[in-house]
Amino acid sequence: MVNLKISPKQKEILKVLENTENTEVFAGGAAGGSKSFTGCLWQVKRRIQYPGSRGFLARARLKSLKESTLLTFFEVCTKLGLKHDVHYKYNAQTGVIKFWNGSEEYLRDLFLYPSDPEFVSLGSTEYTDGFIDEMGEITEQAYQIMRSRIRFKLDEYKLVPKLFMGSNPCKTFVYREFYKKWRDGALEPFKAYIPASVYDNPFISDHYIENLKKLDTVNRERLLNGNWEYDDDPAKLFEYDRIIDIFTNDYVEAPREKMYISCDVARFGGDKTVIMIWRGLMIMKIIEKDKSSVKEVVDELKKQSFMWKVPASNIIIDEDGVGGGVVDFIPNVKGFVNNSAPKETKGSKKIHNYANLKTQCYFKLAEYVNDSKIGCYDLPESIKNGIIEDLEQVAQKDIDKDENKIRLIGKEEIKEKLGRSPDYGDAFMMRMYFELSSNYKPYISTL
Repeated sequence: MVNLKISPKQKEILKVLENTENTEVFAGGAAGGSKSFTGCLWQVKRRIQYPGSRGFLARARLKSLKESTLLTFFEVCTKLGLKHDVHYKYNAQTGVIKFWNGSEEYLRDLFLYPSDPEFVSLGSTEYTDGFIDEMGEITEQAYQIMRSRIRFKLDEYKLVPKLFMGSNPCKTFVYREFYKKWRDGALEPFKAYIPASVYDNPFISDHYIENLKKLDTVNRERLLNGNWEYDDDPAKLFEYDRIIDIFTNDYVEAPREKMYISCDVARFGGDKTVIMIWRGLMIMKIIEKDKSSVKEVVDELKKQSFMWKVPASNIIIDEDGVGGGVVDFIPNVKGFVNNSAPKETKGSKKIHNYANLKTQCYFKLAEYVNDSKIGCYDLPESIKNGIIEDLEQVAQKDIDKDENKIRLIGKEEIKEKLGRSPDYGDAFMMRMYFELSSNYKPYISTL
């Protein structure tokens, strides 16, 4: 092997990757900060240093992994003097790189496919360590699964589990679990966050930096300045801090006589059925069900309606797809059709130029959340995180264009970002139907 010249920032990251205190190391910040190169360098060094060990390179999509991270991995091998078919062999079919000393490197696709919500396709392979590139593209569940698989030959080499991750600024669970905790001085001792800037990379081209400077404001903040608080994006409907406030807004009035249920029914195997119980604008309880039949959802709604004394007319159910069957079995409930026409609002017959009812309700929900009018009682962390992630992704489509109709970015685009359906957000949004409905009272003549 040859000596490889690396930057001070790369040395800092590699030093942390070799300690025994931090089992999870996250390098976050601007594009061009050499996160991918450092991750690949570390993986190659580990495979050489520990014969018979097993590592992984992972990303949300195998295609992207092969077109980017894998090429960087091979570049590192070349710079270290390692030759293909001499020091290592790559099997494109199995996605495994085998080194001459018995070590192996596995390529892993971490996208959350609807047909495989539990990541069964990953099998039960154990690893010595691993590198997840572009961490912001994957789901929290994928991260949890991969970190649980790091236990191979650790005792033999007297190692601790090590997971290295890299990402540009994003507002997924990565922001909450790494950057925000680091910023607030609350990062767990077993984790390490290392800011990585494009200016930390002395080998980067000046042309690359100049191109980053030409980006729009938001992407320039993210990719050039590494700013995690970038999203003063006017297209976003919800303010991040106000979303977080939902879970501490204990003062929200919860009149006992105003009970509601909103229900987003799962359409596919990977989606969840989410049922929210409301007292006024306070969420009392959230129930989630995986792969439920129409009968199971109907039975659960009837049970909750009886327990909480919610009249059928105060229950709203997503009527698109499977939800239509649920609506059919509970008389007098409201069916929510996403693409139906917007409603007349209370106190006014004026309808804003919303493309559909779903858009109108999301804008109303954003108004209430940003004005701190919605609260909730204790919820499991997984549900809290799901609500945060779902609302963070809601944005107006083509805000800079002179459109006749106000639209939101599509559900498929949100699913691509989250790796799942925004079931919590949609159940949340449907509650606003009752805030939009006109209090119609017929005029009765006294003559």
